Amino acid sequence: VSTYRPSRSDIWSTEVQSFAMISFPAMSASKRLFTQAKRILPGGVNSPVRAFSAVGGTPPFIRRARGARVVDEDGRSYVDFVMSWGPMIHGHAPAGLRRALRDAVERGTSFGAPTALEVELGRTVRRLMPSIERVRFVNSGTEATMSALRLGRAVTGRDRIIKFAGCYHGHGDAFLVQAGSGATTLGVPTSPGVPRAVAADTLVARYNDLDSVEQLFKKHRHRIAALIVEPIAGNMGVVPPAGGFLEGLRALTSQHDALLI
Repeated sequence: VSTYRPSRSDIWSTEVQSFAMISFPAMSASKRLFTQAKRILPGGVNSPVRAFSAVGGTPPFIRRARGARVVDEDGRSYVDFVMSWGPMIHGHAPAGLRRALRDAVERGTSFGAPTALEVELGRTVRRLMPSIERVRFVNSGTEATMSALRLGRAVTGRDRIIKFAGCYHGHGDAFLVQAGSGATTLGVPTSPGVPRAVAADTLVARYNDLDSVEQLFKKHRHRIAALIVEPIAGNMGVVPPAGGFLEGLRALTSQHDALLI
């Protein structure tokens, strides 16, 4: 675990800027790389959530990171409040993690077969969260939510789901209906390419509004397979749940035999 602790001067340094507002010199490495990337990658990035066309500016291309700081290809240093959208919560490249990665690579890079480590990791997850009975490891949040939704539909025999306006659960078709985060950054309130039949099975409620959820359950009763929610709505400005909201969702889904994801 990284022992780096940013000082107050770090946090309030003029180096700490919104990526969208950074002004790069005309010949900067990041500008040059972004120009090249746009010829190869859609929008010049490998994820629609990172697209810059709608917000303007040039994204900094990162060269290295350590602790709480990242350094771009032009040598600019930033305090990283994004932390790879969560996984780097303990900092970039902590010594223990580097050692573990080196040890793992020495044994091989990918096997396409079960390993003892995945059993150990599964046990660790269950120990940290005892309510979890079984664990399935996937490569992304999108895969996790799609798998959970499919499981919910299989268990209940129903097709419809409830999500909340402004919440984001990856780029699966069922979730890109009035989606937040990447979809709104691109200025697309309902994403093109999502079949109308899929969108029709996604019901949208208002976050922190139990009544809007209850009305959907009353209207669609035995057709709702699951309700999916960000416990804290991070993708629309970090909106915490109102008192009793999550408990109310648990009660409503239990009452109507739907899964809470």
